Amino acid sequence: MPLISRFILLLGVLLVSACAQQAPAFTPPSERPLAANEQPWPKNHVLGIAYHDVEDRDPDQAVVAVRTERMIEQLAWLRENNYRPVTVDQIMAARNGGPELPPKAILLSFDDGYASFYTRVMPVLRAYNWHALLAPVGTWIDTPLNQPVDFAGTPRARSDFLTWDQVREISQSGLVEIAAHTDASHKGILANPQGNMQPAAATRRYDPVSKRYESEAEFQARIRSDVVAISEKIRKVTGKKPRVWVWPYGTADGTSLTVISEQGYEIALTLDDGLDALDNLMSSPRFLVASDPDGEHFANSVVGAQSDFVMRVVHVDLDNVYDPDPAQQEINLGKLIQRMADMGANTVFLQAFADPKGDGLVDSLYFPNRHLPVRADIFDRVAWQLRTRAHVKVFAWMPVLSFGLDAKLPRVTRWDPKTGTTAVDPDQYQRLSPFDPQVRQIIGEIYEDVARLTSVDGILYHDDAVLSDFEDASPEALKAYAAHGLPGSIAALRDDPAAMQRWTRFKSKYLIDFTNELTAKVRAIRGPQVLTARNIFAEPVLNPESETWFAQNLDDFLVTYDWTAPMAMPLMEKQTHAQSGPWLEELVAKIKQRPGALDRTVFELQARDWTKKDQADIDGAQLADWMGRLKRQGATSFGYYPDNFLDNLPDLKTVRPALSNKWNP
Repeated sequence: MPLISRFILLLGVLLVSACAQQAPAFTPPSERPLAANEQPWPKNHVLGIAYHDVEDRDPDQAVVAVRTERMIEQLAWLRENNYRPVTVDQIMAARNGGPELPPKAILLSFDDGYASFYTRVMPVLRAYNWHALLAPVGTWIDTPLNQPVDFAGTPRARSDFLTWDQVREISQSGLVEIAAHTDASHKGILANPQGNMQPAAATRRYDPVSKRYESEAEFQARIRSDVVAISEKIRKVTGKKPRVWVWPYGTADGTSLTVISEQGYEIALTLDDGLDALDNLMSSPRFLVASDPDGEHFANSVVGAQSDFVMRVVHVDLDNVYDPDPAQQEINLGKLIQRMADMGANTVFLQAFADPKGDGLVDSLYFPNRHLPVRADIFDRVAWQLRTRAHVKVFAWMPVLSFGLDAKLPRVTRWDPKTGTTAVDPDQYQRLSPFDPQVRQIIGEIYEDVARLTSVDGILYHDDAVLSDFEDASPEALKAYAAHGLPGSIAALRDDPAAMQRWTRFKSKYLIDFTNELTAKVRAIRGPQVLTARNIFAEPVLNPESETWFAQNLDDFLVTYDWTAPMAMPLMEKQTHAQSGPWLEELVAKIKQRPGALDRTVFELQARDWTKKDQADIDGAQLADWMGRLKRQGATSFGYYPDNFLDNLPDLKTVRPALSNKWNP
């Protein structure tokens, strides 16, 4: 074939291929949605900015330092772009219904109590007439002038830190409020048997001799002693009790927060991402100024703080990390961490329970708890390593009902219309009945235990929180139906369409109320910053009437959880490969009908074909194609399950460009 003919043929193929995918409809610029950072500043919101040390020459990143010239450049950029520092008084007044905060309000804070605040920062604040917070660590400032400061186990020159006399002078300037950064808890303590050191103010200490963890009462007493000590030191120096708490390392804890609130604190600052709202002052995010950023990088980071978080998820089985041989287990963990870093994911949904048989019934857990055997105490170790080394957020993936607890506890049972009998459905998850008070108490205690002894960013509620249109027929469930004015038998419920509809809605809301109970227990211990996500089957999204079969409702999920996670798994829904793309597009379209819903939805694709006997892994190119389809329909948050990090399945180089928002946002 002549060269020109081959070229024409190739061009024709390309044109046909291009036309096979329908081009998105043209939207005039005036009708396109604005990016989050281009939208008006939300009313009464504050951007916290966290500085540490300020140096003239080589900024030490061990203390997250910036050069003096860089800090001046950054503050000048903020001023020229109409960012306005606000005081704690202004924030509290706005919260109490007083004058609103100005647009682009910022709260400047300087952590740890470095001497550079006195010599380098204060002159700039005076020149600008800008306000800020200073948060010293009590024992560091207590250190005698002729001794080094014990900086979390590392000696540092005493001259690097302020004196209490300087703190007093700074507090009298009228520009600086003194906050508390703990007395002696700005350090790491042993957090697990594997030797991880984690923030002392948010961690139950592990004792390698007794092989036990600090009790909640012991932890609370330790924190209370610390909070009282630093509060009194600041009161003596400034004449005022501190009202702003600054978490060391930005890591918050719910039990500690209770103590802090009891001591009169009104604001608690983390290092989480985003803007702070006035109804969230005890979990206030801040942008950390790290790596001595130049003006461009600083400006991009500040503007980016206004953007919505886009979730790119890899869903991981901890069963694949576990190994009876500790050395092999560490090798497996290293492979997982390296793959997550290489993949460019920003979130990991990490299995916290053991399911080696793959039947969905949880007989053991990967964290110490009061009710089930511990297969291995490794969840905290893996989660911490992922967060600190792969720099991802970690959600604990937890069942809601499928716990293999005492056989005497009531299970969800199905009413059989053919026989009129009730029994556990062998084709469904083996679930405990959520209508039994003892079941709810025990599961709640398991969730308290995962919160107490693990450091996580969120909880993913598994897809086992489901009730069919013949469930639950257990005695406690029937009593609950009757107590809410419903017929007390499944037969009667199904015979009356109106009752059937009310029963469906009752069950959907009942399961949500139960997960809300679990969320409250987790946040009470781990902190209000813990996010929630819940899996939802695809059918209730595509066909709302199918709520009857699942007791799951998309609109309920969207208003309840921080993230709704549809199981966007076309092959599992008996779609062919050819049908899979349009099916995914329809799934996105259904959710997109609800304003803003895509910003709170993370689509979970399948990386394995469970409809085949060998449960074959899905080709990485197919997975990347599905991700591309989701993005073209407007979905921004998505991921896949499962990831076989031991065998590079799906292929990293194939999937990474489609998944990572570093490659293709």
